[in-house]
Amino acid sequence: MNMLSRIEAKIEQDRSSLKEKFDALKGRRVFTNGCFDLLHRGHVDYLCRARDLGDHLIVALNTDESVKRLKGPSRPVQTLEDRMFLMASLECVSLVGCFDEQTPEELLSILKPEIHVKGGDYRPDDLPEKRVIDSYGGRIEILPFVPGRSTTGIIQKLGG
Repeated sequence: MNMLSRIEAKIEQDRSSLKEKFDALKGRRVFTNGCFDLLHRGHVDYLCRARDLGDHLIVALNTDESVKRLKGPSRPVQTLEDRMFLMASLECVSLVGCFDEQTPEELLSILKPEIHVKGGDYRPDDLPEKRVIDSYGGRIEILPFVPGRSTTGIIQKLGG
């Protein structure tokens, strides 16, 4: 299998196919989610640290409409397809999916990863997805963001 085929094999927008691929992953599965618009060093640092918590990292990206609702009408800068491709190209990422809802609760209830990772200054008890994760015995890990590294900062530097 060539490199492009390997990258594309990690991408799955269909939930039932994503679940099949997820279930085929052996070992501890770590899940994270986000917009990941304009992939940058802070993202990669966070994703590598998340992957280090288990054997496989599954990343769910907000759809373009979901990003618009969260970040405003000028976002995302990159399409979902481009963001998924770039995410799947990272060695630390095993599988890439997407979700259109406000939170990943529904996707988490389908996949049931052993570990759910959030970045930033969240408290596990404040996360809406905590109830779902608790229901199947998963755990939440909070990883700090890398200071000074953000998509918003990049857009501001570019004059946007």
